[in-house]
Amino acid sequence: MTRPPAGPPRNVSRETKGAPNPAPSDVSRETWTGPDEPPWPDPVAADTPIGAEAERAVRLLHAAAKGSLPRPERQRVFTIANQKGGVGKTTTAVNVAAALALQGLNTLVIDLDPQGNASTALGIEHRPGTPSSYEVLIGEISLRDALQRSPHNERLYCVPATIDLAGAEIELVSMVAREGRLRSALASLTDYNFDYVFIDCPPSLGLLTINAFVAAPEVLIPIQCEYYALEGVGQLMRTIEMVKAHLNPQLEVTTVILTMYDGRTKLADQVANDVRAHFGDKVLRTVIPRSVKVSEAPGYGMTILDYDAGSRGAMSYLDASREIAERRAGPTANR
Repeated sequence: MTRPPAGPPRNVSRETKGAPNPAPSDVSRETWTGPDEPPWPDPVAADTPIGAEAERAVRLLHAAAKGSLPRPERQRVFTIANQKGGVGKTTTAVNVAAALALQGLNTLVIDLDPQGNASTALGIEHRPGTPSSYEVLIGEISLRDALQRSPHNERLYCVPATIDLAGAEIELVSMVAREGRLRSALASLTDYNFDYVFIDCPPSLGLLTINAFVAAPEVLIPIQCEYYALEGVGQLMRTIEMVKAHLNPQLEVTTVILTMYDGRTKLADQVANDVRAHFGDKVLRTVIPRSVKVSEAPGYGMTILDYDAGSRGAMSYLDASREIAERRAGPTANR
């Protein structure tokens, strides 16, 4: 039996009917490097949100590895204060501290807020009974005995706050030199060479905040880019002037940082302009954008630099920390 002659090849699909043989396809843009093309970064990939975050994370880690921040001539101690709640005091304290530590500077955060949010964000144990700022203030232990190192950075330390601190305001009233107890405790910490100390205050102007003002020559004020945030600044400035006149002549507002900035609103720009008009060059050029990831990070016991190093919030705090470090502290700020 003879086999019928082979006919023309049957078309596989409509798409290929009558089409010429295609040229060999190029390898994908992610793996192909032509003679004139750099292997990385891919300009298209960098335009995607994930690509942009990856590129920013690489920049952050590169800046941290460089370790190019100048060390201060003397230890710089900042009180981070604003009696209005929810303006970003704790967020600023822990993220600026983490950014400085990431870039090679020894940094300490003292948590003076009974809520203990700064301790949470740094991954520090602060259950009731933990040696904390409460025992330091009432004189039971030294500041050194309350120190804990952050699990995320060997250069970052914290003195935690427990709920016991809520009663310290009442207990301090009858104590001798009640306003200067934190300053005395900090002065006794001679075996640690901290470049920066940040004191995170509660949203009030009570004895805990007064202790912080007496202990620190520099004040950093976070101001939320909303109208209500401006209302309490006048009272805060009057308190600072009172402490400067009677308890700490070296106290100065050296740094103001704008937080929760939303560039889509005119109000944010108006508040920013008003703050810059009032405080002048004390206001950092860097503004901190409103960011969900910055809010999420403490829930995992992390700062934004550990939680998402490529996010806009992480890059903003990194820039803010560099700006603080590169600014010279005034003659009254260092002692």
